[in-house]
Amino acid sequence: MPDVRFPETSWTDVVRARELTPDGRRALSALCEAYWFPVYAFIRRRGASAEEASDRTQEFFTRRLIEKNALASFDRARGTRFRSWLLGCLKHHLCNEHAHASTETAGGHVILESLDGAAAEGRYQSEPAHELTPERLYDRAFAESVLRRVVGEVQAKYAAAGKAALFEALKGTLTANVPQRPHGEVAVLLGRTEGDVRKAAFDLREVYKKKLRAEVARLVAEPDRAEGREDLVREEALYLLHALED
Repeated sequence: MPDVRFPETSWTDVVRARELTPDGRRALSALCEAYWFPVYAFIRRRGASAEEASDRTQEFFTRRLIEKNALASFDRARGTRFRSWLLGCLKHHLCNEHAHASTETAGGHVILESLDGAAAEGRYQSEPAHELTPERLYDRAFAESVLRRVVGEVQAKYAAAGKAALFEALKGTLTANVPQRPHGEVAVLLGRTEGDVRKAAFDLREVYKKKLRAEVARLVAEPDRAEGREDLVREEALYLLHALED
């Protein structure tokens, strides 16, 4: 991945989510919406039923992160990865689960719209059939959540530029989940030359790489700490990509 610089605001979304303000609540909600599935997958793989995992995921985010503002304890100065912090927080929550009331009586009024039990179970069932530990499945699901966000951002960028058809034709170059079309086929479909399509595919991958690095940087590094920052971002990006190989 090429060396790029990120906006100074790339980390502030996570920081803002720790603040007890309307903007902070919105940022926290967005963070929860983005990363609820890794939590669900971890709980599910530990032996909970689909219904139990859905309820416990909802409770973790509403009680632990939203009502108790657990994100305030995330010390970025210690270099902790967000995925590692979130998993540790989840394990602590589950160990003390008996001390919490049910979702209906505590935190149930704060509902995260994307916590769709049926959709979560569908995604869970599509995970690899071989036995991954809950921790490895969590890392895989977290990586998939990051990549989904990045692909969505790239798609929105291309749509805003009037290039939605180009993105749809070339998105297979970004993920193994979508078949990659031959450049010649895309050229005929879009009425372009094969050389134009090849360059467009290269440009799309570059946009994707930059946004991926920006998303990883937002979760692992402070924008005002230059020392070791590039190495940290690169290491985390490689770790997440490796998690998808399991």
